[in-house]
Amino acid sequence: MKNILRKYGTVIGLFLIIIIFSILKPGVFPTLRNWTNILEQISLLAVIAIGATVVMVIGEFDLSIASVASFAGIMTAGLLVKGISMFLVIPIVLLVGFLFGLINGFFVSKLNILSFITTLSSGTFLGGITFWYSGGTIIFSGIPDQFLIWGQGELFGIPMVIWIMLLIFFIFLYIFNQTMLGRHLYAIGGNEKAARYSGIKVEKNKLIAFGLTSVLAALTGILLASKLGSAHPTAGGGFLLKSYATVFLGMTLFKQGEPNIPGTLVGVLIMGVLANGLTLLYVPNYFQDMLTGSIIIAALVFQGMKVQNN
Repeated sequence: MKNILRKYGTVIGLFLIIIIFSILKPGVFPTLRNWTNILEQISLLAVIAIGATVVMVIGEFDLSIASVASFAGIMTAGLLVKGISMFLVIPIVLLVGFLFGLINGFFVSKLNILSFITTLSSGTFLGGITFWYSGGTIIFSGIPDQFLIWGQGELFGIPMVIWIMLLIFFIFLYIFNQTMLGRHLYAIGGNEKAARYSGIKVEKNKLIAFGLTSVLAALTGILLASKLGSAHPTAGGGFLLKSYATVFLGMTLFKQGEPNIPGTLVGVLIMGVLANGLTLLYVPNYFQDMLTGSIIIAALVFQGMKVQNN
């Protein structure tokens, strides 16, 4: 029983939460409509959390992801309002996000500056640019209806954001499980010096990791702007704590203390189910924030216990 709890305690906890809310709200919580709503609500968090997972695999942090998401939403809305085609705007914004990640990766890998300090500073800088570009106001008028399809549309009766979330999940699941890039990133996170001696190009792979993280953060900002039909200069702020909370939860699952894509998705599900269930029970939002912080602490403690037992 002890081994089962150590290996699958996070999944068991998810099922227990589902059972509890199903009992408390039997006519609402376990319905197909509500579960579609849950998946739609967690889709953007899942995308940006997968990005956070990528950089944590190499043992680094990226605290600029919230700023990148806000900037991407504002930049996308601003360019669309000027009449530029959506099929040109979205690739441009994603490219800018990737280049921003490369800059972060350069400071961390080439100049050996702590990722915590680097991304905190660069995120603050980007936040200033976002406010300057938007004038500190919400952009909502003039956004074409065609763009709103990505965040508000459906495909085969399922919201588009859910399809995008699943696509991102399987792409990065493949990258980490089936490609040399994924194995190299895990090797760097496990022992950077050993990875370097084995011939792995550490600096190059770190650049790629930070670039991918920023791309997914930018994609999150684009989808959020499409979903809301507007862009706010601080719209991405709520993603930072929650995304890393889900990664820490995922680190207690499947692999011993390692960030992993399936674990992150389970962590996102836990956060989404909790938020949905507590909302149905009319629990105040501030309590949900308290619970998020508690979950991070509990995940870290649980992970530490597993490492000591191993």
